[in-house]
Amino acid sequence: MKKYFILILVIAGLVYAGIQHTQNKPSENVNADSGALTNDQVLADAFNNKESNIQVSGSGRVKTILPDDVEGSRHQKFIIQLDSGNTLLISHNIDIAPKINSLRKDDQIEFYGEYDWNSKGGVVHWTHHDPDGSHVDGWLKHKGSIYQ
Repeated sequence: MKKYFILILVIAGLVYAGIQHTQNKPSENVNADSGALTNDQVLADAFNNKESNIQVSGSGRVKTILPDDVEGSRHQKFIIQLDSGNTLLISHNIDIAPKINSLRKDDQIEFYGEYDWNSKGGVVHWTHHDPDGSHVDGWLKHKGSIYQ
């Protein structure tokens, strides 16, 4: 029982520290709806620090539309350019979420998903709901429609 009490105290301390840290950040770095980190600087920091598994949101212009990945789970893939000029691969699981058939080069797109580092700028995936409920639901927003 003592172990559980100590574990609860540690978790409570971490939650409190996270809240304090978030409150001291500029407001543009936190999406009020989801608590996800946002903006180009956060993504640039994640890339520079080779970080992964970070829930992020943001937006950019479609720079390149890549062929769908049809090996294993199918994914719609495209590269976006952020306002900073940095690029980011979006890998959207189209076995779980609808494909964005109307997506074109230079379209604006918003995203909410998980960032993973790679040497080319990183990838955002988990841009869909999680049927198992074990991961945060993500989404893509294109021309007013949400794909998840």
